[in-house]
Amino acid sequence: MRRASRVDNSQAEIVSALREVGASVTSLHAIGHGVCDILVGHRGANYLLEIKTLRGRLTRDEEYWHSLWKGQLTVVRTVAEALAAVGVEEKV
Repeated sequence: MRRASRVDNSQAEIVSALREVGASVTSLHAIGHGVCDILVGHRGANYLLEIKTLRGRLTRDEEYWHSLWKGQLTVVRTVAEALAAVGVEEKV
């Protein structure tokens, strides 16, 4: 399995939005090997999020790691999806 080589463009925007609603965010991207992009802590719960662009697809390593993971895991493409994944409604 290869190590991760890049961060999706939307990651900074999503991380910023999550932090604005009081979430703690740790990047897991550097671990590589298909591991999710970020670990989010919000209101006493932990969430694993895989961030993809609107047209982005999982890599082979990501598909494999995700298939083995027995806990919560959500693929998100937008700020709204990321906020919803941690139980926050985006304000319009």
